[in-house]
Amino acid sequence: MSEVPSPEEIFEKSREEGERRLTRPLLELLATALAAGFDIAAGVILIALLSSPLEHHFGKEAASVVGALGLGIGFVFLIVGRGELFTENFLVPLAGLHGKPRNAWWKIVELWTVSPVANVLAGLVIACIVTTHGVLPTGTGRVLTGLAQKTHASGTLTLFMSAVFAGALMTAMTWFVEGHDSVGIRLTVAWVTGAFLALGHLNHVIVETIELIFGIRYGAHIPWSFVVGNFFLAAAGNLVGGVGLITLNRFTQAKAGSGGGAEKASA
Repeated sequence: MSEVPSPEEIFEKSREEGERRLTRPLLELLATALAAGFDIAAGVILIALLSSPLEHHFGKEAASVVGALGLGIGFVFLIVGRGELFTENFLVPLAGLHGKPRNAWWKIVELWTVSPVANVLAGLVIACIVTTHGVLPTGTGRVLTGLAQKTHASGTLTLFMSAVFAGALMTAMTWFVEGHDSVGIRLTVAWVTGAFLALGHLNHVIVETIELIFGIRYGAHIPWSFVVGNFFLAAAGNLVGGVGLITLNRFTQAKAGSGGGAEKASA
């Protein structure tokens, strides 16, 4: 049984991956972000495919629990395929900035602008394809419309606080995934995180934007201005939770641990 890596070891792995992300070309960033958008769209579709046939037999609440596993599968696709969501680019690239000049922050700006747009663009394309009449089974649209309307009915403060927690959860997932070499652990963490997001209907900027697009395509009366507004609200909340609650805390944990290790070594 492999040992659990220390915070310092996880930070070092994150820093190495962060440096790689900060030096790659724009085309690679675009491709990985588009791939991630496809993975999440597949997960959203699976929520509906799993929930719809079960609602009649077990009720809406029980069906939604099973449906949440579908988004988890989308996150498994994400990890296996090495796609990158906007919310995966908080902790790792910031770790990669360690020891870098100030102009390296421009790469962070590039990551935080290109990745969310490409994520949503891929989801939009998939939504336009599969919402064509007859592509998905009857009942799929009802589930996705319901998810979109639930988001639309929520207040601004609720959506923002939900986004803060979603960002924190996603960044915690990144920390766990980057810290382990075991494929089984990485996929389990990804699946649990995706299911957690779906069960809590948390305001993850990419997941919720794609759900809203699906809902509108299936006839939900939701203005596009709400979709755009929630995109920026969720992105801000995800950043607060991901960077403010988790990234800074984990970096402090790793730094404190390395300091303690140095003191022991000197002693």
